[in-house]
Amino acid sequence: MHDATPQPQAEGTSAIVPPHPWFGHGLATASGAIVIEATAGLDPLEVFQHAAALPHAMFLDSAIIDKEGAEAIPRLSRWSFVAADPVHSMCVEPGGTAAEIADAFARARAILADLACPTIPGLPPFQGGLAGLLSYDCGLARLGLASPQTSTPVVPLLSLHLYDVVFAYDHDLGRGWFISQGVPARGPTSRRRRAADRLEAFVAGGQKIPVAMRGSLKPSGTSLPSRPAIHTSHARDHYLAMVQAGIEFVRAGDIFQVNLAQRLSVASDVDPVALHLAARRINPAPFAAFFDAGDARIVSMSPERFLQAARGTVRMHPIKGTRRVIENPEADLFAGADLEASDKDRAENVMIVDLVRNDLARVCRPETVRVEALCRLERYRYVQHLVSVVAGRLRPGLGVLDAIEAAIPGGSVTGAPKHRACEIISQLEGVARGPYCGCLGYLGLDGSADFNLLIRTFVAGDGIVSFSAGGGITAASDPAAEYAESLHKAEGMLRVLDALGIGGEVKSQLAEGGGIQ
Repeated sequence: MHDATPQPQAEGTSAIVPPHPWFGHGLATASGAIVIEATAGLDPLEVFQHAAALPHAMFLDSAIIDKEGAEAIPRLSRWSFVAADPVHSMCVEPGGTAAEIADAFARARAILADLACPTIPGLPPFQGGLAGLLSYDCGLARLGLASPQTSTPVVPLLSLHLYDVVFAYDHDLGRGWFISQGVPARGPTSRRRRAADRLEAFVAGGQKIPVAMRGSLKPSGTSLPSRPAIHTSHARDHYLAMVQAGIEFVRAGDIFQVNLAQRLSVASDVDPVALHLAARRINPAPFAAFFDAGDARIVSMSPERFLQAARGTVRMHPIKGTRRVIENPEADLFAGADLEASDKDRAENVMIVDLVRNDLARVCRPETVRVEALCRLERYRYVQHLVSVVAGRLRPGLGVLDAIEAAIPGGSVTGAPKHRACEIISQLEGVARGPYCGCLGYLGLDGSADFNLLIRTFVAGDGIVSFSAGGGITAASDPAAEYAESLHKAEGMLRVLDALGIGGEVKSQLAEGGGIQ
């Protein structure tokens, strides 16, 4: 698709694309790509449920729609995208080397360069390209660090796929489009024919995946006293000791801050699509996502944008600082004001902003790196956060993949300095993070990108559903308070499991941070 303006086909798309209840008016570009507007009322959730059984199904799901004028925060979740059945895949399995990851990045650059083209004006930004997962452990490898023992279920270090068909939805306009690029065919006629065939296969969908994400593995760790079905990698005393060890590393001058977490898991063969549907209803977020990673499915309700790139500008949105959302309006306002006034939380955020500025300065013109927002308050269903925004203009000759390589793993989930913080995380947590604190998103054919940070994220596979929760540790941290904060962040996830009948009842003590031991 080397032209930017959709042009009607002489014979009309109806001549080569069979009719479908979802298809409205169709256009074709001169180079052979096909664009068909969806019929009124079709939303991305319906398309996702239909396509979920196709290989490597992905749903970049703006599950929460921003309220106009809320805190004067720019809209974060205008578009949603559904893609599946890629035409090319690149995966690096656990245990893969830094050289294998570098090779995958090189192949990704070559694909994007070969297929580079402008987007079609007036449509959502992702119109085909590479998309998928970069795990936290992929970031460790890029830093020259080894991962701890492999976590279960097993998820690739890197899983990127070339999607030639995308359903793109604009929540502002309430309109969606099916976009089929016809790659890797060459020439308008061949591309148009392939684009039509691929679009027809996409809307045909696949057979429903049986509820057979079954496995013989059992959750490891200690059962939670209040929820015997839920296991944690760190019982309360173990978590407090881990946090105290992190504090001592700060006091010794090794680091300024380190992010530490516990992993929670439950034995379940729940349908991952049902898990996503429950999660987006109970714990919605602007950067929610579903991804078929092969042997496991990723279900994320992330509130954090990791990295966005458009027209040569890169932005990162690190989160640091958390308070629980409280039902009582007055108490909730007080909690938000307390967060904004907290010296500790603001110091954590500012430290990570400095780290992100350094990451971006490695690939951006230094004079363009700037802080666009510092410690603004953003509220979600169960927690509220301090969020900053750092931006920069890429240096000539560099692209978005260079920015991603410079930034992984994300500073908001590691600490500062990043390299030493990652070493300490591996030492104290003792298990590979896998997708947790990695990123999931797309790389468009026009050089754009948008990735979330994989927090508030389930991993389902091998008969286990797991997720992690934690927080930033500084010299001012209190171990008991940090433990309570990790539970506040876990609350929305636990409520999702409760809704599916696999989490047990949420105890009232959870609201005080004392119910899960």
